[in-house]
Amino acid sequence: MPAGGEAAAIGFYEGILGIPHVAKPPHLAVRGGCWFEGEDLKVHLGVEQEFRPAAKAHPAFIVDDVRALGVTITAAGLPVVDDEPLEGYDRIYVTDPFGNRIELMEPLS
Repeated sequence: MPAGGEAAAIGFYEGILGIPHVAKPPHLAVRGGCWFEGEDLKVHLGVEQEFRPAAKAHPAFIVDDVRALGVTITAAGLPVVDDEPLEGYDRIYVTDPFGNRIELMEPLS
């Protein structure tokens, strides 16, 4: 993430995706960035001075209701992109406030 983007990161990762924001240890907090941690998920965003978003490489998060989350993301003013079917999953893509690509996947029963 770029320097100074902490509020945008919290708004997206915690506010929209629902991953709780947690405090970074003090000795790491001086570097900037944000940490988000849930039951089985940890997302740590570090600051890069010459930041370039990851537009192709991306994390994939397993979610419970991908279509409902897609509606929430769209309502927040962010685009949601469908992709080719992937056997066993319903999935969408979104970009975080910094242009990083994120895949959201729901296993099909």
